[in-house]
Amino acid sequence: MKRNSVVCLMGPTASGKTDVAMRLFDAFDVDLVSVDSALVYRGMDIGTAKPDPQTLHRYPHALVDIRDPEEAYSAGDFVRDATAAIEEILARGRLPVLVGGTMMYYRSLIHGIAELPEADREVRAAIDEEAGRIGWPALHAQLASIDPQAAARINENDSQRIQRALEVFRVSGRALTAWQADTRPPTRFDFLRFALIPEPRAELHARIERRLQGMFDAGFVGEVEGLRDRPGLSAGHSSMRAVGYRQVWSHLDGEYDLAEAEARALAATRQLAKRQLTWLRSENGVESMNPLEVDPVASISTQLVAILEGCKN
Repeated sequence: MKRNSVVCLMGPTASGKTDVAMRLFDAFDVDLVSVDSALVYRGMDIGTAKPDPQTLHRYPHALVDIRDPEEAYSAGDFVRDATAAIEEILARGRLPVLVGGTMMYYRSLIHGIAELPEADREVRAAIDEEAGRIGWPALHAQLASIDPQAAARINENDSQRIQRALEVFRVSGRALTAWQADTRPPTRFDFLRFALIPEPRAELHARIERRLQGMFDAGFVGEVEGLRDRPGLSAGHSSMRAVGYRQVWSHLDGEYDLAEAEARALAATRQLAKRQLTWLRSENGVESMNPLEVDPVASISTQLVAILEGCKN
């Protein structure tokens, strides 16, 4: 194996990636890098299933708690930060293990990323205000008229991606698809990709439901209440569009009761898992395993040993 090898531990939400990553840390000379668009934010702990401070001290993850929730964090930011973390780990003769489920981050790191215009808070606020008046499906229709290819890829209720595509066009006058055609070359690492895909699907859904209920029992609503008290934070910030946070914030705004918020968060989490699985199955070179039938650590141990021996030679 090459000295620039990087292991990716992928999978849908609630598939057990973090537990497997910690076992790999115990068994091999590896360091962990988070690939999660919500774990980057400080103060978002319960609703992200973030490991507690004691666990993070025992099993350090790069790119956890590196931003305040008022701050934007893009795929480009991730590629820059992850590349730096990977290079630092490799320089110490250890093996980087990327763990998480933000597939856009993996795509950007592995396949390359377009140099998009920076976020514009005023433009985003205007788009949010418009969405409040006419709804996201209507804005999706607007997107279809200016960038039909992007609209075809984006669900009409995917507010975050619709907003970003419209923002790029309104800031630059150029469609997102045109920007993405000018993709920066990918990083020059040798990625070995493993995906945890629990089957049958009903078991994954049951895991998602149990974990989400545990979040609410642990004080998820109180966590969002505390975030709402931050003077610079609003429902329009990217951090608060995360699954679960968006639904609880709307509940606290009085849009629906807590039971409805829980039901909507569950539905949104299942939809997220479906999108993650669709992406994983569309990717070539990903070795999938069912953690309900095999031990993932045992399944990849031989390959990790070979990689680490290669790093030493």
